Amino acid sequence: MPQGQFSVKTDGRREFVDLSGRLRALVQQSGIQEGLLVLYNPHTTAGLTINEGADPDVQQDMLAALARMVPETAHYRHLEGNSPAHVMASLTGSSVSLIIHGGHIQLGAWQHVFFAEFDGPRKRSVRWLLLADR
Repeated sequence: MPQGQFSVKTDGRREFVDLSGRLRALVQQSGIQEGLLVLYNPHTTAGLTINEGADPDVQQDMLAALARMVPETAHYRHLEGNSPAHVMASLTGSSVSLIIHGGHIQLGAWQHVFFAEFDGPRKRSVRWLLLADR
């Protein structure tokens, strides 16, 4: 069962990093034709999500909506100052699973896979596991 991890460098406090090209290459290099690609983010202030990747305004709209839902000025008890990032990470989730068919990740026409940074800039990691249908 192939597995590993790769690094994700973020440049801003909050941003979405498109992982789609990297994931396509990972699946292609594996030679797996049918199966699953499971991604896991081991960080409590970042998430993984699938959404539109054709228009970068969608990612900006998502970040703005999350900021409205999870304000910086709420009365948080966590003294580190990054409680909003923890909440946003829980809202986006820490893993995604992708179907592999015919050697390709099965995403919708506009869908991309994003690493969602909420407490950057940082150097992060994403863990992956490939499950092949043999």
